[in-house]
Amino acid sequence: MSNTDRILQLRAELHQHNYNYYVLNQPTISDRDFDFLMKELEALEREHPEMADPNSPTQRVGSDISNDFQQVAHRYPMLSLGNTYNRADVQEFYNRVESELGKGNFDICCELKFDGLSVSLIYEQGRLVRALTRGDGQKGDDVTANVRTIRSIPLQLPEGSGYPEELEIRGEVLLPYASFERMNAELEAAGKTLFANPRNAASGTLKTKDSRVVARRGLDAFLYYIPSPLDIKSHSAALKQARQWGFKVSDKMRLVHSLEEIYAFIDEWYEGRKSLPFATDGIVLKVDNLAQQQALGYTAKTPRWAIAYKFPAERGLTRLNEVTFQVGRTGAVTPVANMEPVHLAGTTVRRATLHNEDYIRQLDLHEGDYVYVEKAGEIIPQVVGVELSRRQPDAVPVRFIDHCPECGAPLTRYEGEAANYCTNDATCPPQIKGRIEHFISRDAMNIDSLGPETIADYYANGIVLDVTDLYTLRERFAESTGFFGTTPEQEYLQRTFGGSKNVSGKKVLDAIDASKQVPFERVLYALGIRFVGKVVAKTIARHFRSIDALMAATEEQLTEVEGVGQVIAQSVVHFLHAEKNQQLIARLCDAGLQMQMEEKEQLSSSLAGLSIVISGTFAQHSREEYKALIEAHGGKNVSSISKNTSFILAGEAMGPAKLEKAQSLGVPLVTEEEFLQRIEQ
Repeated sequence: MSNTDRILQLRAELHQHNYNYYVLNQPTISDRDFDFLMKELEALEREHPEMADPNSPTQRVGSDISNDFQQVAHRYPMLSLGNTYNRADVQEFYNRVESELGKGNFDICCELKFDGLSVSLIYEQGRLVRALTRGDGQKGDDVTANVRTIRSIPLQLPEGSGYPEELEIRGEVLLPYASFERMNAELEAAGKTLFANPRNAASGTLKTKDSRVVARRGLDAFLYYIPSPLDIKSHSAALKQARQWGFKVSDKMRLVHSLEEIYAFIDEWYEGRKSLPFATDGIVLKVDNLAQQQALGYTAKTPRWAIAYKFPAERGLTRLNEVTFQVGRTGAVTPVANMEPVHLAGTTVRRATLHNEDYIRQLDLHEGDYVYVEKAGEIIPQVVGVELSRRQPDAVPVRFIDHCPECGAPLTRYEGEAANYCTNDATCPPQIKGRIEHFISRDAMNIDSLGPETIADYYANGIVLDVTDLYTLRERFAESTGFFGTTPEQEYLQRTFGGSKNVSGKKVLDAIDASKQVPFERVLYALGIRFVGKVVAKTIARHFRSIDALMAATEEQLTEVEGVGQVIAQSVVHFLHAEKNQQLIARLCDAGLQMQMEEKEQLSSSLAGLSIVISGTFAQHSREEYKALIEAHGGKNVSSISKNTSFILAGEAMGPAKLEKAQSLGVPLVTEEEFLQRIEQ
């Protein structure tokens, strides 16, 4: 046998042994024998560099090459699941599915909800070629080099197992408790900051730039969803097939046929999860039939055929030491409970939110009280109650402040608002820094070389006092060259950005320049208008097309946009009519930011003025492709049927509830063939 043949043989054997050990938990050789095979392969690969392969088992040890993670678009959007914390919502989900699909006509797949980091794996000809994080759902970070070190993820699918030429599969990367405890022990011995919980540790590890560190930490992965099309009719059958291809799929999945069986599964794993070797924070429920999933469809953020039930939060009792107050970027003042440490859901908690003034009054909170603390969604600690039996007789009630703890300005409370706000939005430091941090965030301008500490440093040194100062940094640095020490600002700029070895300074300036290409919808979100989140910003931007048109819009015109109510409309108009904001927008325009939507190719105006709902599954195009076609021909996509709906593009397996509503409102149905003929003409 030639050396090259032996290399291929060893790789195949080691891939199989990895699968046996890390996925099946059924090793067929000793660790010693495995190491001998690995050393033989390493030696042969050194002799034959022309046989280099990133998917070789020898590459799982990681590399010391630093990689700044690139963002790559998902072929299929990675949507989040709708979350619920009570059984009433589970019942509502089940009843809605039943009303759409008919009683007894569907199965629900119950699975554990893994507490880790979502990833999408792409295989071509059975070889792992890319791994992406969820990111913003539309694109994610390319973490392929780090994922290759996770031994439960196959680099090469078994020959002859029938895998498709192109395959995308999604799952959760997590850190088992044993690995988490070992890692934190190592960090503690080195005098470094510990990770708060296994989920944070898994996320932080997967984003580590040195893949050798990733390889040492012992990440694991479970795969649970295949978005790419297969000739398979159900979700459970797809996962069964994935297991045959060598993927680690949970054996805790169960098909159920009633609401009572769902509740039984929840009850079983509420206690059963405590004996698992990894963290799980709930149950995921999915309609099993894939055609029925397509018929149920999606909202803007979540699939309508799935829901996540979160287990009730763990509760602890501890002593309240004091209440302090924080100021956010909108000026909202949030009271924070500072407490004796208490262990909750795998973490040590010392601070918890008290929400607002009304919440403190509702609790009748006194200084020195013993309070009950929970983690909302096992993430955000909050005080949920007081143990009155342990209150001291001379305890003083906690009083909400009436002046800003940062700038001393009076607080105010707007009608209909629960929060108290600092009235000084012009010079209050936390508000200014908060607006800058929001502006540079990934979902906004994505200036990812900056962070809260850097922004605080820039602000303290007078370098960045509002977001427009970011776009003069390069110019101010250039002007400071040759005048080192003339002013404190010039000295700071030289120290921060000067010198050929100052890579971080160059990255900051390059990232700021790159942000000038961020599309208008994200620029609008970055402005930080109250109540205008990512989805609303995108909707408004697509409707008005430019900042000039938006600034000229009235409240009435804004409320005509789908998803924009009176409160949002008033907030947008108030923000855009403020002179200081108009000046800020003008400076951003001068800096070269994108203040209008790119004009997409308009194929025709045959659907101009029509509001169209898409329902069911289709043979010739995907639902997303049909949405794009509707917009390209002048039409408007809407999510729900109303008297204003022009027609429904109806595919196979259209839900009975939608059909009934369409008939009651007299909304016509258009088949896939009729629709295509219409736009072709």
